Order: sequence, then structure tokens, then C-alpha cells
Amino acid sequence: MKQVRLGIIGLGNMGSYHVAYMHEVPGVKLAAIADRDPGKLEAAMAKATTNGAKDVRTFAEGSDLAAKAEVDAILIAVPHYDHPVLTLQGLKRGLHVLTEKPVAVAAAAAQKVNDAYKAMKKKPVYAAMFNQRTNPTWRKVRQIVSDGELGEVRRVVWLITNWFRSQAYYNSGGWRATWAGEGGGVLINQCPHNLDLIQWFVGMPSRVTAMAYLGKYHNIEVEDDVTAMLEYPNGATGVFITSTGEAPGTNRLEIVGDRGKLVTDGKSLELWKTHESVRKFTDTTPSPFNVPTCDYMKIETGGTETGHKGVTINFINAILHGEPLIAQATDGIHGLELGNAMLYSGLTGKPVAIPTPRAKFEQMLKDLAKKSKVTKKVAAAKGGDFAASFGK
Repeated sequence: MKQVRLGIIGLGNMGSYHVAYMHEVPGVKLAAIADRDPGKLEAAMAKATTNGAKDVRTFAEGSDLAAKAEVDAILIAVPHYDHPVLTLQGLKRGLHVLTEKPVAVAAAAAQKVNDAYKAMKKKPVYAAMFNQRTNPTWRKVRQIVSDGELGEVRRVVWLITNWFRSQAYYNSGGWRATWAGEGGGVLINQCPHNLDLIQWFVGMPSRVTAMAYLGKYHNIEVEDDVTAMLEYPNGATGVFITSTGEAPGTNRLEIVGDRGKLVTDGKSLELWKTHESVRKFTDTTPSPFNVPTCDYMKIETGGTETGHKGVTINFINAILHGEPLIAQATDGIHGLELGNAMLYSGLTGKPVAIPTPRAKFEQMLKDLAKKSKVTKKVAAAKGGDFAASFGK
């Protein structure tokens, strides 16, 4: 194969953005687009044509594009509930799949896709749009922790409240910030990148205890403020705080280990390296007030964040040349599991062991959706396969 024929499903903010840069991706031909809104289809087609695309087929349904268009791969950018549904349809047809985050709303749905993918003898390329993994600072954080420069991790704290959203944002779509239409709030919409990154850096916790507030700052039915405590298998602890109601917001990640501390706002990166193990110093120093000495370093990260386009180029290169993926989509279940655990703990008021009780979590979502401002019929009209998500 010398060129990948790509279909883009969903032409909202993200889908139309992908259409706009697709002519800059080597080795790809935009062959088809799909959306239930004729106006979005027309606008996307005009954008594609302006950028030199020819013979682009249009579809109202993503499932029709996957079944009838002459494509080798699909990029999924529809509302969350339909991500695993369309992914499965594409994979079963032998299509390569790049899905927007999150890979699903509930970890059980992601597991269903993962199991089906694992069972395939000939596996298509299956990638997730975790574009923050192209950020040089985040990549450096992962390298430092993975290389053991901090020693055994003892604590991780991420204060990520620079996700401010106005009421007008939530009013912009009838499906937005509803249980039936979106499946949650800040954890499933704004924070999938952060949840993916924190587990990418330090692994998964074994238990989560959280407080999740529904409509604390906005007239919405889902969570817009979350504080979670994380407990890790080695005894390390963590705190994850996020909100869409604070301004000015903060982005501060701090990872502390037995040999130092790493602090970043996603741009600058600071490292403190102790001269010896803190545990050893604690046990052996004769002084009751001595503190371990350390060196301070401002870390240069280098490189350029390639973002969504970089992930797409990597996806195409994986198909054509076997390039390793930036984000294998089967790994998307981990950050999703973490968000599910935070929400389930926050709404039940109880600690949650990882993995979450998936059947109970899906039942909780189902019960919340029944009371949602968006009915099942409306959710389906907006592109969310609500019934499929809950196995009906």
C-alpha cells in the first residue's frame, strides 16, 4: 500500500479540524466524510475541496461510511458513546482505526473492543488521539520517571484546574454535559488527556477515593469539580484535582520519589535530585533535623509538540511503514478506568478498588441517564449510541 484512503466520521469541532489539516499528512487521501448534519457535511466538503481533495464521498451515518466507502482507515470524532461502537464496526471490517479520546465512556465498553481486537488474527492499526503524548515536556517527564531518576515514586499530585468553561459553553449543545448525551462532565470530556498521562507516568493506582460535585459551578447535571485521592500498590499516594469552574486555573504536576522531585506546568520542567536515597538518609543520619542535600536543575525538553496532526501522521506511518504508535488505543482503557473510578467513588461516597466494579458502574450510568435532560431518542439523534453503549 502506497497511500491510505481515510474516512472521517463526525464533523463537529474536532472532526472539521482534522479535515482542515489532512492535506498536510503524507501518504493519506481523504476519501470520505460522514455526519448527520448536512450543514457540517457541506462545510467540511468545502474545506476539503479548497485544500485539493477530490472525489470525497459523503455519508450521513458513520456506519454507512465504514461499510460502503472505499477506505482503508477511519478517524472517529463523534460523541463519546459511539466511539467503541464505530471502532468495533471498523475493526471487524478490517479497517485501521484512529479514535478520538476517550476510547469509550465506560471501561467495560473499552474492554469489549480490546477483547475483540486481541482475538483478531490479522490486527489493523488501532490508535487513539492522545495528542498530549507529543508534548516534549510530558515525554520528558515519562522518560525521567521511567529511567528511575526519581527512584521509587512516593507521591504524585496533579492540580489541573485550567479547564474553565462558561455556561454558554455548556448551553452550546443539547447533548453537552448530560448523562445520556455525553456520559459525564470534566472527567470524560476535559480530562482524558490528564488521566492518560498520569497513568503513563506512574502507572495505575490500586484504590481511589474521590469527591465529585455535580453542577457545582454550572447549571449542568454532570460533574464539574473533582478531588480524588489515589493509593498505589507500592504504598505511594496521589491527589488529582480538577474543575471547569475556577479562574484563573492552575496546571501543576508534582512527582516525588526516593531520589528527588519533579515539578512542571506542562511547559517548564524543574528537577531536584537528592545526593542519596531519602529512605537511607532518614534511617542513618545522626541528626534529628538534618535534611537530605540535593541539586536543582532546570530541564531542557527540546522538540516541538506535533499535536493532533502528529498523531495522525504517526497513525498513517504505522499503516504504511510499521512505525510504532504514539498511543495504542488498547491502552486507552487505563485512563478511562481511572476516571470511572473517580466518578463512581465520588457519587457513591466509598473508596473504589481498581478495576472498578464495571457492571455496577454501567448500571449507575444507566440510572443517571434515565433522569437525564437528554432522552435516549434525543441522544441517538445527536449521534450518541446510548442503547448500544448499555448493551440493549
